[in-house]
Order: sequence, then C-alpha cells, then structure tokens
Amino acid sequence: MSTSIVPWVDRVLRHALPGRCAFCLGPAGRQAPWCHDCLLALPWNLPACPRCGEPQPGQGLGRPCGACLRRAPAFDLTRAPLRYEGEVSGLIRAFKFHASPRAGSVLLELFWRSLSTPPVDALVAVPLHDRRARQRGFNQAQWLARRLAARLDLPLIEAGRVRDTLSQRGLDRPARRANLRRAFRVEARLPARIALVDDVMTTGATLDALAMACRQAGAEVIEAWTLARTPLQ
Repeated sequence: MSTSIVPWVDRVLRHALPGRCAFCLGPAGRQAPWCHDCLLALPWNLPACPRCGEPQPGQGLGRPCGACLRRAPAFDLTRAPLRYEGEVSGLIRAFKFHASPRAGSVLLELFWRSLSTPPVDALVAVPLHDRRARQRGFNQAQWLARRLAARLDLPLIEAGRVRDTLSQRGLDRPARRANLRRAFRVEARLPARIALVDDVMTTGATLDALAMACRQAGAEVIEAWTLARTPLQ
C-alpha cells in the first residue's frame, strides 16, 4: 500500500468502524481502541531487564541482564511495555514507515495506560538527521514525545543528530555503539531527571548514545521510554 493512500484508509476506518477493536475488529471496550481479550493477548514485555528492557523468559520480576552487568548503558532504566512481535510489530511498522495516525494513536494509548506517574522533569525525543528527516517526512519519536509531553505537562527539549550514521540493521551490539559514537548533541542545559523517547529499542545503542550526550548537558537520572523492545535473538 502506498504511503499516500494510508492516511485516507485511516480516515475511512475511523468513520466506518467506530468502537471497533484495532486488532480483531470486534466490539471495543469503553473508551479504548481494543477489546479486553486482545489487550490480554498482546506481547507484554514481562519479565524484562529493568535497566535495558531486554525481554527475559519465565515469569515474575525481571533481573539485570548479562549485557547490562558487563557494561551498563548510560540510561538508568527502561519503560518498554510491549515486545516487538505479532500485532505490535505490525502496528509499529504502519506507524513508523507509513505515518499511520490510527496505528500511532493505538500505540500511544497502550503506552500511556502502562505508564505510572514518572518522576521526570522533561522529555527528549530521539532525533533524526536533517537529511533523513527530509527523506522520510515523519519522525515517529518526535510525534510520540510531543503528545506525551502535552499529557504530562512537561517540556520537550530538542536534541540534534550531528552525524548521519549508517543503518543499524545487521550490526551487532558493539558495532551499533561504534556507529553512533558522538552522533548526538544537546545544546540546552537539561534538568536533573529526564526521559528519552523512541518507538522501538533493539540493543539500546541509540538511546545509550543519546543518554551520554544528555549527561554532558546536565541530566543526572535518565529513563528510556519506548513502545516496544525486540525479543531475545
């Protein structure tokens, strides 16, 4: 489906399917774009490493993963309520690559309802390089961060991407970190507690690099907020 037709389809769906579940198209719950059964069936990210959000097997509370024990990221904890698989991965692809407002709204609501009141003072969205932003025409992290900042009544502070890095696809964890070294800049003086916002975390290398820049700008406690985390490979 072409990018140009996706917004039209979204508008039609919103008018043609009021009160319908975004996943099964059955009747949705009250004031929610999903039904109870589909909500329970989503790939919730539990348990997970509390530091980087990496999904873990089993049940109960998550524990620090081996990667974080060997080298902790520059951010302090991760809030990634979903795993990037199944219906969630489809929604995120529609949101990220086709700028689907319907998918974005559903994902925003899922994240919002999983978010306990966080003790942060500002949000920072993961930026795109100017060239890539012009090519894509849509920054999903900025879209999410702007709406979360409005709901939480928090400032949204801009970061810059000073290097147009290679695609992270196919790179292992060390290569991803090397690819993003000194890729971000934050010129504003940051408050003590902030949250970084992105759509998906794979290894955490992007958020780690941005967190380093934010610490240089004064942040002391940094959370990573993403819609989803990729599962164990």
